[in-house]
Amino acid sequence: MNAQIAVLPRLSLAEQLADLAVEALIDEAELSPKPALVDRRGSGAHLDLSLELMHASAWSLWPTFHDMAAAGQAAGQVDVALRETLGRLGREGEAQMLAVTGGVNTHRGAIWALGLLVSAAALAPPRARVSLVALQAARLARLEDRQAPAQPPSNGERVRRRYGMRGARAEAQAGFPGALAHGLPQLRRSRAAGVEENHAQLDALLAIMAQLEDTCVLHRAGLEGLRCMQDGAHAVLVAGGSATLAGRRSLRELELGLLELNASPGGAADLLAVTLFLDRLEPMLGAPIGSL
Repeated sequence: MNAQIAVLPRLSLAEQLADLAVEALIDEAELSPKPALVDRRGSGAHLDLSLELMHASAWSLWPTFHDMAAAGQAAGQVDVALRETLGRLGREGEAQMLAVTGGVNTHRGAIWALGLLVSAAALAPPRARVSLVALQAARLARLEDRQAPAQPPSNGERVRRRYGMRGARAEAQAGFPGALAHGLPQLRRSRAAGVEENHAQLDALLAIMAQLEDTCVLHRAGLEGLRCMQDGAHAVLVAGGSATLAGRRSLRELELGLLELNASPGGAADLLAVTLFLDRLEPMLGAPIGSL
């Protein structure tokens, strides 16, 4: 009797992009040891979060990312109509996330960042570079969502106004420089140096933290917390990165400092997910690795 071979259907572009986005969120959550963030060791500075909750939240967003990618593919161009569709889908996705997490904000910033990117990626021509995807996402982020309901300022928005910092919206509108100029280059430098993948990803997170005006940290710990994060992350990299003994000592000091201040670099974590998404997107687009 001949064996029957099941042939899986080919995934659509929207399905592939949603898979990449969810995979990036799960891998970001799993990465350990992240300073003061949820990881395999525990909840960091977040008493209301757990690794299991982060997983459930990420999976709940798969339909949202799928629909955002499909919307970009259907639109075929960056315009206000697409921006408003993404805004509606993002709000629906956030409601679904909050229903799954019992009202805990696990991935609001990631919905914004990765939602823009999956839609922009669906618009990308063959062999596009990830820098073009980020540019298209930035163009979308700069458009007004006229359908957005009036809401009180978020914690991030209040912090941005108080300290005159950029925030997540400005990061997207600039084309995600935290990922393109810092996270991705460090990820690839560490890999090229022969560093194991877990440490390469940690180094990428630290490169982001060393320069990011993280409004999550500012909200919890003000400028003292931001200096602790940036200076501590820089010290780890100067010591040789997370794969070295000196680097691990500095990483531990950074974590203790952030925990003492109850500060958690959630904005940097979102940008690490962006970094991982773009890193894995590039081969899918067919562009040569490293061609930013």
